[in-house]
Amino acid sequence: MEFSEVVRRRRMVRNFDPDRPVPAEVRERILENGLHAPSGGFSQGWAFLTLEGDDRERYWGIAAADPDEKYVGWLTGLRRAPLLILAFAHKDAYLDRYAEADKGWTDRDESHWTAPYWYVDTGMAVLLMLQTVVDEGLGACFFGPPADKVGKLYDEFGVPAGFDLIGLLAVGHRAPDRRSPSLKRGRRSTAEVVHRGHWGHHLV
Repeated sequence: MEFSEVVRRRRMVRNFDPDRPVPAEVRERILENGLHAPSGGFSQGWAFLTLEGDDRERYWGIAAADPDEKYVGWLTGLRRAPLLILAFAHKDAYLDRYAEADKGWTDRDESHWTAPYWYVDTGMAVLLMLQTVVDEGLGACFFGPPADKVGKLYDEFGVPAGFDLIGLLAVGHRAPDRRSPSLKRGRRSTAEVVHRGHWGHHLV
């Protein structure tokens, strides 16, 4: 698929065919492509947890316990996805890397950072995975678990301290679903969001 088509076709899919698993080789391509994302100092401060089969059910047993009523229908389609990929950011990998001699900082002080690049870079890895999913003819949705369930998820899956869960991908073969009503807001144009030369100058 042409890259421009991948970009245009990428959208969040919220319903999946439960009878069609993601082939192992496709799963590995999704993960491997994500690892080509840029990272500050080549820190690669990310980690990913894949859940399939019974492990996936263990996730939903925690994350979907007593869901808010308005989300029950949304979760029904999402729970059919045969593959979940949980994405974690590892801040210490960045603080340690930039305290090394070739980077010049002598401490691990977070005030050196203009933004938490451990989250930025993990997000870019997730985007590459989303694009790979489209290129493979599959669908995916990136979302976050309920904040009050994160601690239980860490305990259930043995996630060590220092790894921050930024969200997860549900991946599978698309099934008919309802497009998000949020799309009615419309996509903002470059004329609205791109400032040229000085803030507030939008015209080319």
